[in-house]
Amino acid sequence: MGVTTAENYQAVKAGRSALCRYDGRWGLPDCFAASLFTEEQQQALAIDGLTRFEALAVRSASDAIQRAGIDVAHPRVLFILSSTKGNIELLSSGQDVSLGTSAKKIARRLGFVTQPLVVCNACISGVSAIVAALRLLEAGSYDVAVVCGADVQNAFTVSGFQSLKAVSAEACRPFDIERLGLNLGEAAATIVFSRKPQTGRNVEERWAVVSGAVRNDAYHISTPSKDGEGVRLALQQVLQGVPTDDLAFVNAHGTATMYNDQMESKAIERAGLGGVPVNALKGYFGHTLGAAGVLETVISMAAADDHTILGTKGFEEIGVSGKIRLSASHQPTDKQSFVKIISGFGGGNAALLLKRVVVDASCDAAPITQKETPRCEQCASIRLTAETPLTALYKEKIGNYPKYYKMDGLSRLGFVASELLLGDHPHQAAIILFNRSSSIDADRKYQASIAPDDFFPSPSVFVYTLPNIVTGEIAIRHQWKTETSFYILSEHDDALIRQMAEAVLADGETDCVLTGWLDYEDDGHYEADLMMIKE
Repeated sequence: MGVTTAENYQAVKAGRSALCRYDGRWGLPDCFAASLFTEEQQQALAIDGLTRFEALAVRSASDAIQRAGIDVAHPRVLFILSSTKGNIELLSSGQDVSLGTSAKKIARRLGFVTQPLVVCNACISGVSAIVAALRLLEAGSYDVAVVCGADVQNAFTVSGFQSLKAVSAEACRPFDIERLGLNLGEAAATIVFSRKPQTGRNVEERWAVVSGAVRNDAYHISTPSKDGEGVRLALQQVLQGVPTDDLAFVNAHGTATMYNDQMESKAIERAGLGGVPVNALKGYFGHTLGAAGVLETVISMAAADDHTILGTKGFEEIGVSGKIRLSASHQPTDKQSFVKIISGFGGGNAALLLKRVVVDASCDAAPITQKETPRCEQCASIRLTAETPLTALYKEKIGNYPKYYKMDGLSRLGFVASELLLGDHPHQAAIILFNRSSSIDADRKYQASIAPDDFFPSPSVFVYTLPNIVTGEIAIRHQWKTETSFYILSEHDDALIRQMAEAVLADGETDCVLTGWLDYEDDGHYEADLMMIKE
């Protein structure tokens, strides 16, 4: 609907939608509605030497970088990419689809000199990336963080959601009594975060991330908890000491699926936000996966700047039991703060509190409160390689969790390693894991299930085509309603792994983190190098 924030916001405000019905697209037997770039748009966005996913990210990030006037070649400037499947459409051609490789190409094309970080945390990836940026800036590790969320659609992603019976063939209707499911979308969006005001201005007004939180509901890897406990916990963390009267609105995930909308309504009500206006933006551009959290935050900031609460397109009659305030039409507001919430597979939930602030550039104070990173110690560690058969080790050392046999290879590896590491560990811990290969083993197996000559997409395989599912499996096993996050790097980096884990410990609630490297390429190539660290 546009190539700038202003163009996209004005299109949304005018009530436009990019959702269209597709029949036979990519050879899929079932029709679906989605927001996809046209051939002409793709040609206009193309960049030599980059895939369409990578070019989309570069186009978005380069525009934001130029507008912000920052030097990305500085060693204290970080690039964070949020995506779920990246170049997965190229998997069948044998090309490298690693998100770590793509992030490196994107970062180098933009001029970054630091190691890029990829957040691959299912649908909450965009908000997770913003939370990661917030923490690294607060810790003083970097002065500027450029967060770009991007995803494109293809037969892999669409057929996967169709296999779960989650896709609507009509435009989605968030929170409506007649909602039938979600629509997928393609997008890229970028936000530049900094610790200090821009130079050359005495006083400036800008948006600040006041707080952010990620919490797992420890309920199910593909179904949200009925009471919305994960979202409620995230909201509880970000709204400490904040009067609800200060909030212009809550921008919800609002996928228009039966269980997500119901869960969100209960979480919002339980968090004491039943009197705050709620909206969802999926009716304009669908569910854009790894871009969603960033895109919807950008549009929400633009709306608040315009003193507008955007209406929820497609909504007509309330179809959830939680007591929340919804409207299909735009409403005026004079408030300058809002909350963004989001949920995803693996039990992940996240929330942000953003506020418009006035900053005095003549002093060193930043809108983000500086926090001291806690001093941490490693209290346990474990290392497993392909030389140790996982199932044999499971039978010998664990053997009491039959769900193990339903898991993909990455989740089995993480489950066995964490069980051996934790033992009788009595405390809840955040789970922060890293790898290079994402969920490549499950990806290959799912790709085989949608081969044109043997098309039978498997929902039980598709749900594991996200690397963060392993964090959900561990959280469910121990009923840990803590933060769970998954990151992808182009190479193993112990310093960055520890830096991210220590940043989580600074959130004021977490005192122990299960973290480390967890990579699974296939049955003959895997490695777990995990540790527990605590304050």
